[in-house]
Amino acid sequence: MLENRAVLSVTGADAASFLQGMITHDVGLLGPGRPVFAGLLSPQGKALFDFHLHAGDDGEIFIDVAVPRADALLKRLSMYKLRKAVVLARREALAVLASWPGGEPADARLPALGARWIGPAGSAANGADAHDAHRHAVGVPDSADIGQDELLWLETGADLLNGVSFTKGCYVGQENTARMHHRDKVRRRLVPVTVMGDAGEAVEVKDAEGRACGKLRSRRGDNAIVHLRLEAAGEPLFLGDARLTVRRPAWLADALKDATA
Repeated sequence: MLENRAVLSVTGADAASFLQGMITHDVGLLGPGRPVFAGLLSPQGKALFDFHLHAGDDGEIFIDVAVPRADALLKRLSMYKLRKAVVLARREALAVLASWPGGEPADARLPALGARWIGPAGSAANGADAHDAHRHAVGVPDSADIGQDELLWLETGADLLNGVSFTKGCYVGQENTARMHHRDKVRRRLVPVTVMGDAGEAVEVKDAEGRACGKLRSRRGDNAIVHLRLEAAGEPLFLGDARLTVRRPAWLADALKDATA
């Protein structure tokens, strides 16, 4: 059980259409064994909430979201409900479960993250701490890296990790997100790095000239996620006295290659 995740539910005749008009991905792709990763953005295209959708029975949709943001997301969705036939609730008896490596249904972002599904709270499964170490090893950002109203949605890697549809139509923040995509204007991204040496309490990433080019977002041992100016990815990078090596997992390799060409 991933104890750092909470489960919300959206039920009612308008459940799918209600979410479809607000979130970054196509709710029509959701189905049994086929989760969807998506975000709810500010009008400027910054990530306010990131979450996974899972299909329940009889059209019910479960939202798998970080615990510290669950109540805020529930409140935000309630503001948009108006007169739609939708019921929103927090489901304390349910939990987000995960197992790895492999398994079904695969995490919507990347199969290498393993399986991810909704089940009864207290079910036996790998815990949040072990899962966090695993996703750092794989090199995929998560809610802790994304933050709230800090990064543009495409800077989080959502376009490379199945978190946005460019064909579904309008949603909050869609205009700026689509513009960045079509004009290839993503200049910063969340990037996995290897930390070599003692970084101390440093959070600012610098190049060999001492110029700031990024910030640490999270770390597990030698594996970390930084928010980095992409043109610096091919340069020597430092976090305090530690040297950083930019990792190039398959999902990110083309974006890094284009930025540093």
